[in-house]
Amino acid sequence: MRLDGKTAIVTGAGSGFGAGIARKFAAEGARVCVADLNEEAARAVAQEIGGIEMPVDVSQSASVRSLAHGALEALGKIDILVNNAGITHLPAPMETIEEDEFDRVLAVNAKSVYLTAREIVPLMKAAGMGAILNVASTAAISPRPNLTWYNASKGWMLTATKGMAVELAPAGVRVNAILPVAGETPLLPSFMGQDTPEIRAKFLSSIPLGRFSTPEDMGNAAAFLCSDEASMITGVALEVDGGRCI
Repeated sequence: MRLDGKTAIVTGAGSGFGAGIARKFAAEGARVCVADLNEEAARAVAQEIGGIEMPVDVSQSASVRSLAHGALEALGKIDILVNNAGITHLPAPMETIEEDEFDRVLAVNAKSVYLTAREIVPLMKAAGMGAILNVASTAAISPRPNLTWYNASKGWMLTATKGMAVELAPAGVRVNAILPVAGETPLLPSFMGQDTPEIRAKFLSSIPLGRFSTPEDMGNAAAFLCSDEASMITGVALEVDGGRCI
């Protein structure tokens, strides 16, 4: 019960890593707002863990503002924010990615961190405490060809994490990031381009521990970094990647 009495918003929590984080937070005693573009998926996870669901498009300021206000009203406070929602473009040469696709990747993966900070950081500052976790990617520090703009969006997230950590430390707010390698999530086929046994085997051969990241892996790492046990940890980018970045 390391998160007993805490409240949390987890974006993109209707499936994949976000759902794993939401489940772990609830198991550790937190009241969780499961936020997702897919409201039906968010509702299913929320009902499973005894949380609340909120629809959100993290790339839109009005939607993020509605999420923050709704979560605050339902939970009474916001102790933890997990910026997990993310998308990618399909693997392709960088110059062939359409502009609207580029804009969407940067809006969901990067602008969303700005939008949630604008709404929730003032609440944490007023409380004199809080924990923010950004879910980046191994792509930020070990970029793969043909995913250049996705890689860049996650690199942006790492710089933002460190900048936020330095600026918010005097206010008692910690900011960290976790870096998963690809996992069994809805984005996996997009990362690989094609989901075949041969491509999976090739991908897994680059991970020393020989398996994909799981939602449970992400939940375990996130629960620690957002708990009081990590009270001296801020600005860290924790690789939860089975050795992929070594």
